[in-house]
Amino acid sequence: MFVEPHIGREEEGTGKGWIELICGSMFSGKTEELIRRLNRALIAQQKVEIFKPKVDTRYHDTEVVSHNKTKIRSTPVDFAEDILLFSGNSHVVGIDEAQFFDAEIVSVVNTLANQGKRVIIAGLDMDFSGKAFGPIPELMAVSEYVTKVHAICVKCGGIASYSYRLSKDTEKVVLGEKDKYEPRCRRCFGMG
Repeated sequence: MFVEPHIGREEEGTGKGWIELICGSMFSGKTEELIRRLNRALIAQQKVEIFKPKVDTRYHDTEVVSHNKTKIRSTPVDFAEDILLFSGNSHVVGIDEAQFFDAEIVSVVNTLANQGKRVIIAGLDMDFSGKAFGPIPELMAVSEYVTKVHAICVKCGGIASYSYRLSKDTEKVVLGEKDKYEPRCRRCFGMG
């Protein structure tokens, strides 16, 4: 389990910001872990702002919602730079579905951390074809803490790291749930 290196309130501008990345396949608990960490920050009476890409409307237009229906309020944004405009005097910034943001998200989270903010990001590390997804590799590189979470393979019960697309869609981004994706281990992913 991830234990926060600092959970108390800090003065802004102290330069003690950092970036945490939570990544893995679909159904691995990324959003659940993001919400858990954000709720702990709220318990610690920190100012928290949460963002998600406006394109993600699977469960709710404005809330970040996990597959287990755990939810937390958020601000949907079109572009990564919008996060800088709305993060204000927050101590903690949460960002869900980071793979859907443009490459500017890397600069945005670095700016926030350099302002002394704790930045917690969740996103898919690989797309449906098993390739690195969007800005996630660069976010891994600049993050102080990286947590890779895993699902359970629906075929063999092993540890799943891949998001297998059930449909024949070939677009990189196809929003969906269990109707379109299932978690698979390396062997079962390769078997199709």
